[in-house]
Order: sequence, then C-alpha cells, then structure tokens
Amino acid sequence: MGVLSLEDAYRKWSGDLGRYATVLVGPADAADVVADAILAVLRSRSWGQVVDQRAYLYKAVLNAARMRERSGTRRRAREERSARGIENSELDTDVEAREWLDVLSVRQRAAIHLTYWEDLPVAEIAQILGIGEGTVRRHLARGRAKLRKVISRD
Repeated sequence: MGVLSLEDAYRKWSGDLGRYATVLVGPADAADVVADAILAVLRSRSWGQVVDQRAYLYKAVLNAARMRERSGTRRRAREERSARGIENSELDTDVEAREWLDVLSVRQRAAIHLTYWEDLPVAEIAQILGIGEGTVRRHLARGRAKLRKVISRD
C-alpha cells in the first residue's frame, strides 16, 4: 500500500477514528479528540517513518482520549448540570449506554470497541494500543465483568 500522506490517511480512516473516539469519550467530544490526535500526529514529524499508519492513528486517538479523560471531571459536572434541563425520555437509551461505558477505563472501552465493533483480533488490538496481548485480554475481561454488573443492576 505504501506510505499515505496524513491527509489521505485521514480521508481513508476518519469514519473509523470517529466511531472509535465516540466509544472512548462519547459523541460530544469525539470530533475534538480526533482533531487533537491529528494535530498531535502533525506535530510529531515522524509520520513518514510510520509503518502501520492505521495503528498509529488509533493510538493517537487513544492518547488524546486519555488526555481528555484526565481533565474530564469538570466537564462531566457541567454536562450533568445542563442535562438536568433536558427531558430524560429523549435521551434514556443514550444516557443509559453512556452510563454503562462510563464505568470502564478508557483502555477497557478501547479494547471492547476494537473487539466488538471493529472485529479485530487480540494481536491487532495489542499493536494498536501499544500493549501486550495478555493486557488486552485483561482489559476485555475486566471490562466485560464491569458491564455485567452495571447491566444486571438496571
């Protein structure tokens, strides 16, 4: 396939990156996370030497999501205050799913998304996340366990 320009890579994988970011941080922040990731890649100046560009972009989105998650406490408090004014019936399903995902760490969300929505094997997920296959399996197992507990309470 050869090395793609960052612009071509973005065109090719922007939809996938957007869905991935949505799982990691929610729909309100997904576009910003992808933009932050692309900017970080632009600043890195190593794009020309990247062998697996898709994995590199997924990792950049994960890193941007983790950065956003670290500063997310204040943001979530603002969103909760503003959401109180919205009819719950309009958002019940989305809010419920978001609450389920909020119990997971960013890496657990990433592993679950890449497994179930991207249908990737553990080895490829490990490469994208920059972690070992055993760590991916651990994130999946712990994430599934947390989801089972949360879903069974509802």
